[in-house]
Amino acid sequence: MLREQIQKSAKAAVLLLTIGFLCVAAAAQQGALTVTSQDASQLPEPNPPGGSGPPLTITLQDALDRAQKNSPVFQAAVTALKLARENRVQANAAMLPAVSYRTEYLNTQGNGISPVGRFVTNDGVHVYRAWGVVSENMPGSFFIKAGPRSAAYLEAEARANREIAQRGLNVTVTTDYYAVVVAEREYATAQQTAAGAQRFVQIAEALERGGEVAQADVIRFQLQANQAEQSLENAKVAMSASRLNLAVLIFPTLNQDFTVVDDLGTPPVLPAFHEIQALAQHNNPQIRAALAAYHQAGLNVSVARSAFYPSISLQLDYGIEANAFALESVNLTAPRVRQPNLGYFATYSVNLPIWDWGALRSKLHQAEDQRSLAKLNFSFAQRQLLSQLYMFYNEAESSSRQLDTLRNSARLAARNLQLVTMQYKAGEANVLSVLDAENSLATAKNAYAAGEARYRTALATLQTLTGSF
Repeated sequence: MLREQIQKSAKAAVLLLTIGFLCVAAAAQQGALTVTSQDASQLPEPNPPGGSGPPLTITLQDALDRAQKNSPVFQAAVTALKLARENRVQANAAMLPAVSYRTEYLNTQGNGISPVGRFVTNDGVHVYRAWGVVSENMPGSFFIKAGPRSAAYLEAEARANREIAQRGLNVTVTTDYYAVVVAEREYATAQQTAAGAQRFVQIAEALERGGEVAQADVIRFQLQANQAEQSLENAKVAMSASRLNLAVLIFPTLNQDFTVVDDLGTPPVLPAFHEIQALAQHNNPQIRAALAAYHQAGLNVSVARSAFYPSISLQLDYGIEANAFALESVNLTAPRVRQPNLGYFATYSVNLPIWDWGALRSKLHQAEDQRSLAKLNFSFAQRQLLSQLYMFYNEAESSSRQLDTLRNSARLAARNLQLVTMQYKAGEANVLSVLDAENSLATAKNAYAAGEARYRTALATLQTLTGSF
């Protein structure tokens, strides 16, 4: 009777504990959902320009470093490489024997008469097990070290993909960085154009009062001034948009309180093509990724073939499996004799595949087809690299050659405006010549700034194939 009450009390306690754990888990899950929904409904507050302290000065290298920390795409590639490294550690560990410890107590209802009779699989009413277990599974792929080799190839591919993501991010940041520089230059040019247009309005009005020019000149200069004001507003909007695009890349919050360093006037030198070709040959991540994928496909063929060979497994158990949790037990048939409980047993297994209705051979054919495709992808990556190398180098070289022409055009346009202004004041040039000179100067300045930015972007694009130079 007492035993039945104890059993009922134990069952009730277990039931209460289970209900309590379920309630706590449900409350924790509900709290997590609540916090997640609250966080998702709130946007981070932007950091407006003109805040406390001077604006942050950002160089191109600063922008590249910051973008790597805040880019989800690049950080995903970094995380993939970290996971690949851990997979390689796990694959190397899987080649070694596993050691574990296991303890069991098997309690069987006795008949109250003798230690034999009402048992199922146990060797007595009370059976204690305390084992140290050493096991090793050795399929066919074990002997070619398929796990560690596959993990090494996947790690190499992940490292190449991280490099690809980093170089692609560098192109994006470089493009957006110099887009801000060009937008600021265009805004400054628009300011100068607007101020010059107002100055010509004043000059034309003064000449009109002196009877030297007609009122039509004043009207045309005023129209030019109005158009210059509109261009100034458009340049301001474009500059703000370019700053926002860069801010999203380099800051964890939307911070617009920064300035960029205008270093377009000191462009880096483009190396010779044979140097670029050597860098691309030894430092191209696309080729490394394709090569790692090809090696992985070749290993998969070997693994598929190893499935035709026997697999071996070993297991060694050392410890106690007895009716008493002790190193020795008393022999019931000879009470004065004490017999040892501590011992071992080992299991050796060999599994040889005989017939599987062609499944293993089908898997081998799949692996061979994938290897052929990987070989084709590797060959295509080599051809594509050479094609892109010529294409990107020609773009960078053309951009470099155009810089001198664009710089000379901007200088000539500025000198032309000075000469036309003096001629107009002297009555030797008409209003159309002045308007054309103003427009030519603004166009030449903007074209020169865009050409410098184009050269920097072309270099960054070329470095996706070669790395830094």
